[in-house]
Amino acid sequence: MQILFANARIADATMDTPVEGNVLVEDGTIKDLAARHVSAPDRLVLDLKGRTLMPGLIDCHVHVVASMMNLSANGQLPDAMAVLRSLPIMKGMLDRGFTTVRDVGGAPYSLAEAVEQGLAVGPRLIVCGKSLAKTGGHADLRPRHDWHEPNRWRRNFGALGRVADGVDEVRRAAREELREGAMFIKIMANGGVASPTDPVAWQGYSEDEMRAAVQEAQDAETYVSAHLYTSPAIARAVRCGVHSLEHCNRIDAATARLAAAAGCVAVPTLVTYEALAQDGPRFGFPPGSIAKIEAVRGAGIESLSIMRDAGLTMAYGTDLLGETHIRQSEEFAIRARVLDSRGIVAAATTIAAKLIGYEGRLGVVAPGAIADLLVVDGDPFENAAILAQPERNIRAVVKAGAVHRAAL
Repeated sequence: MQILFANARIADATMDTPVEGNVLVEDGTIKDLAARHVSAPDRLVLDLKGRTLMPGLIDCHVHVVASMMNLSANGQLPDAMAVLRSLPIMKGMLDRGFTTVRDVGGAPYSLAEAVEQGLAVGPRLIVCGKSLAKTGGHADLRPRHDWHEPNRWRRNFGALGRVADGVDEVRRAAREELREGAMFIKIMANGGVASPTDPVAWQGYSEDEMRAAVQEAQDAETYVSAHLYTSPAIARAVRCGVHSLEHCNRIDAATARLAAAAGCVAVPTLVTYEALAQDGPRFGFPPGSIAKIEAVRGAGIESLSIMRDAGLTMAYGTDLLGETHIRQSEEFAIRARVLDSRGIVAAATTIAAKLIGYEGRLGVVAPGAIADLLVVDGDPFENAAILAQPERNIRAVVKAGAVHRAAL
């Protein structure tokens, strides 16, 4: 099957300026950017009439199994219910133009396989399985007076993480996740908002524990992603070889420069703190967690300029939970208050593709690349905020050469 996108204004973050052309897609791959505008058997011709044709978007920080704000309750859902609740979350992401997402805690490899086989409608999934945390860390969701075994729910589909203490347990947990299909390892290296007993500034793993996780990931030819907020915790993680730095709301300039020099990638997720503050109380976010939101929310916007000025590479992330997944595209508008549009779009395309191991295959409109494409009204490289309204401005979503939705 072929698709010809005729009269397209072709743009990606590798191009200095858009180019006019006719893009031919065949068997899920981009074949030509200057094809002849002719009909042919088994060819669908879509006349874009000068609209922008750009790469599909990549969100590098999601939790597709998090259908509830209360993550402890989410982890206790019966598997069948948890699976079914994840399906509309994934479809919604694809509807918004996110053709690939990196799940940083919760989704198993089997769910990625189900999407790949067409059993579920959603974006391509890059998964880490369950995230790892110490006792009392960000993946330990027990209330303070709960003395039950912390991992009693970890095999559940709706659980986002598991507890592992000490070098040997961390090493074993990382190996188990990798054996089960994890494409990278996720650890909790700071306290968090959604967990009940860990103040945000708490350090997560010791250096020895982090180095064990990093070694296991490197031995498996991948990397470690870490949940982080504060400069001391970020600096510790960078020293230990962590590559992907999630959130980073309270980073300072010196630490941002340290991370940049080490070649790390930061993944800010500012929209989730707006969503938790505004929608959390009515959607069941625990009161103790609501009290912790402002510890990171206020510093978020400033962190963008700090990381930009330090030269720290940033990918696109959102980290939304429960009913707030629908706000996924709002991150574009939040970043547009501080960052330039080309850099924002690159964060969700070329930079994100490199982070997930798809450099040159996703995030670009180029011969040989996977045909994940969006048709957009307007120019996101001049005004990235138009992507914050996908229902209005994204006119077609194509994943691997298959038209998911189109209104042309």
